[in-house]
Amino acid sequence: MPISLFVAITLLAVLAAWVFLSFYRKHMQGENAPEQAVNVVILDKQAIEIQDAQPGEDDQEYWIYVQKGRLGPKREFQVGVHYYHALNPGDKGKLTYQGDKFLHFAMKR
Repeated sequence: MPISLFVAITLLAVLAAWVFLSFYRKHMQGENAPEQAVNVVILDKQAIEIQDAQPGEDDQEYWIYVQKGRLGPKREFQVGVHYYHALNPGDKGKLTYQGDKFLHFAMKR
């Protein structure tokens, strides 16, 4: 078996790993991700208690769960307390986000 075949397979494996890692960092972790805006529906919201909260820090995390369209993917975003109290399940509007980071929600009236 020629050595060039092993070299070619190794190079393809390295290239595939690099493509996967760059895709994962951009789309899952939000590294250098573009800012995006989509129309969504708020499915649910949740406040989670933080066990080891230091004095002066928030003792809860606030999350919203959204879906793009009727059959679109469901996503979750951590939001601030003001967005958490202002939004309710069933609200529709334009969600602006960058990777996995929530930026803004504009309610559709």
